[in-house]
Amino acid sequence: MADFMGFTYAVYMLPSHSVRETQLSAVVREALAKEFTSVKLVDAIPKEPPGMVVHAYLQKNVKKEFPPPDLRSLRYFGRGISSEEAEALQNSDEAFVLEFAHPKQDVWVGLRTANALIEEVARKSGGLIWDDETREIFSADSWHKKRLESWVDSLPEVSTQTVVHAYNDDEYVRAITLGMAKMGLPDVVIEKTDWSSNTQVGILINLFCQSLAEGQPIPKSGDFRLSLQQIKNSYLRNAQQTSLKGKAAAVACLTLKRGKRDQGDPENRLIELDFDRYPGNDIHAKQDSLISSFFGAQESLAMVQRNNQELLAASASAKAKLPELHKAFAAGLQPGEFIELKAPFRTQNGGTEWMWVEVTSWKSDRIEGLLKNEPSFVPSLHAGQYVEIREEDVFDYLRMYPDKPMEGNATSEIVRKVNQSKEKESANLEVVVPSCSSE
Repeated sequence: MADFMGFTYAVYMLPSHSVRETQLSAVVREALAKEFTSVKLVDAIPKEPPGMVVHAYLQKNVKKEFPPPDLRSLRYFGRGISSEEAEALQNSDEAFVLEFAHPKQDVWVGLRTANALIEEVARKSGGLIWDDETREIFSADSWHKKRLESWVDSLPEVSTQTVVHAYNDDEYVRAITLGMAKMGLPDVVIEKTDWSSNTQVGILINLFCQSLAEGQPIPKSGDFRLSLQQIKNSYLRNAQQTSLKGKAAAVACLTLKRGKRDQGDPENRLIELDFDRYPGNDIHAKQDSLISSFFGAQESLAMVQRNNQELLAASASAKAKLPELHKAFAAGLQPGEFIELKAPFRTQNGGTEWMWVEVTSWKSDRIEGLLKNEPSFVPSLHAGQYVEIREEDVFDYLRMYPDKPMEGNATSEIVRKVNQSKEKESANLEVVVPSCSSE
């Protein structure tokens, strides 16, 4: 943790507001005099503040000096903002800015005080709260629920004060925290992951950040043992324990590296989480090994007849959707959206094992992507491996959206029904189909 930390909040005034600068300043002064007496109002933030300080001022040239998020950004970073407020925000011309700073010993009381003070300003002015570190904007009610109501111990659940920003980076996904600087801690990044693993990656990042905030030291070697059982925040620990699957180790052996900065990264120290202590021939296989080890895995195999007409009909319908899927992929999927295709792989005995592949490249008939299942009968392959398949061989698809139900995967339900039937003829069992990797 840094010796000193500073961050900026602001309240954007909507065009209809009638609150004057003197009134806003009076709100701050009154709050400091009555509720937050340990915070000092200053004209400028000192380099090494001796205690908790705040500098407050009205920014009157918002469009040039402090532009609000546009409508597209609000889709991802707006919290509890109505469509009317989003439109009004585009015409905001004033923002009341509060710059906070304090030394390390005041890290938690300072952050909680700042959260409470900015909420009071927002409620008195009817404005919207901007967190300059996480680049999120909140209604006052959403801010209270996320940043204050959830804070039940002396030290918060770190993920309630930060955000993990995941975005497309060439063919893969890059996930990075925003907001760790408010706690004087480095931001954290994981490179070259994929959307179907985004939830688990986000959990790993948040658990690592929590361990830093709780004081777990970083060895000089960079080898870091992240244990769910050692997380002190009981709410976070218990919530994650209930989501673990069979044979979950709930331990991650990480290698910490100095992160490589990308455009738009926060102005803060940066730690990269690397998985090179896990088995695998490439970064994706190692990531998959860690995720399977930490969270556990539940993959099932089903044996089906090759001439099942219901299954073949469902597959034909899925294949008819491929041109549409190809076009959508080429146009660019939205953040959090991904496509997986079920494709055949030859087994050692000449049979076929069907597995899911998350698409990263789709050019003409050639599709490349990451294998999402651990093969049972193809020892030359492993989950997370980069593979190439042909469009004509695809058996089924699934399309996962960030904001609406999944499409496709019709054959899996048929496979389940067939597998449960007592009328299966073992002599005709040839095709191995894993259950959907996203289930």
